[in-house]
Amino acid sequence: MSIIIKTESEIKRLRKGGKVIADILRKVAKKVAPGITTGELNDYAHDLIIKAGHKPAFLGYQPHGQDYPYPASLITSVNAEVVHGVPGKKVLKEGDIIALDLGLNYEGVILDHAITVPVGGITTPKDKELIAVTEQALYKGIEAIVPGATVGDIGHAIESFIKPYKLGIVRVLSGHGVGREIHEDPYVPNYGRPGKGAKLVPGMVIAIEPMITRGSEEVVTMRDGYTLKTADNSRSAHFEHTVLITEKGAEILTK
Repeated sequence: MSIIIKTESEIKRLRKGGKVIADILRKVAKKVAPGITTGELNDYAHDLIIKAGHKPAFLGYQPHGQDYPYPASLITSVNAEVVHGVPGKKVLKEGDIIALDLGLNYEGVILDHAITVPVGGITTPKDKELIAVTEQALYKGIEAIVPGATVGDIGHAIESFIKPYKLGIVRVLSGHGVGREIHEDPYVPNYGRPGKGAKLVPGMVIAIEPMITRGSEEVVTMRDGYTLKTADNSRSAHFEHTVLITEKGAEILTK
């Protein structure tokens, strides 16, 4: 697959869809509370998408190598779960943290957006730092997008910011191109060398998504075939924006 430069029509729809997905994910995050199940959060997100007249991008999507299509509209990754957590009967408890990852098909274009929030508003200082640093790392990656920048510049900015905190960067997972499909070229790793990798050119649309842990960067796949959790059971956080590359730098679409 080669890198897809988006048309003016696609960019217009991505801008509109970005506002929709950001609004929906904010509403879902407000529902997070002790006693709610991940399945209930999924149902709420699904209903909001359908009522807005759009389609969930993740529901029924079957990534290469997976045995069955993803069965939900929302991804809910709790505590040590890094990404791709399948919603179900899991009841959230005070002190948990949960990453909410949502995909939206808005009039034929795809947007991808994720945030991590505490359950019940109470976190340990370490969890609070993990969430804050992961979110800040996302913005450091976006700030690295200047005219002439490369994918390696994004990864280097994220890695350099994370390093002093002695947190783990999950290296087997990365950001990616997005827009016509959920996953497109290029890969956008959360580590890298300045000036290396694909050049960022106007009209490219990418999802930048640091996945950071309090311990090991190693992950294992759980029995459902989708959920990836830290091998050492340390907690993880995940933030993601869909970003348009412009002549001047970057435009966050999922604000």
